[in-house]
Amino acid sequence: MVDFFYQYGLFGLFIAGFLSGSIFPFNSEAVLSLLIYSGFDVVSSLIAATAGNTLGGISIYYLGYLGKMEWIEKYAKVKKEKIHAIHPKLQKFGALAATLSFVPIVGDIVILAFGFFRISPFLTIFFMTIGKIARYLTVIGLMKTVM
Repeated sequence: MVDFFYQYGLFGLFIAGFLSGSIFPFNSEAVLSLLIYSGFDVVSSLIAATAGNTLGGISIYYLGYLGKMEWIEKYAKVKKEKIHAIHPKLQKFGALAATLSFVPIVGDIVILAFGFFRISPFLTIFFMTIGKIARYLTVIGLMKTVM
């Protein structure tokens, strides 16, 4: 499956990032690693992966923003109770908590809740992007130590 995305280079990485950042389970880090290992530019790869992953996260935010619990439960597989349970933490940490968007499963719930409770889209996207950049920089850093 990773080979399919590899064939399309940076565009494939962008799509892999989008899928990984949305409700579809995917590992964009593998595509990023393969492209960099194959000689693709690190900065261009970082930008493509981050842009795709952030747009995927924005799709989760707006799924929550629509506020239709039946859609959230059906497509994102998140129960109403989890959304409401996380609300006090979101109020405590504010949009800064969007940096957790890179954490598997938890990140999706956080971003869904941000949308559901209509927390600032601008700040959510800003901090979400920072979290996603940090994740990809960590992957790139680990690759550089191995290579």
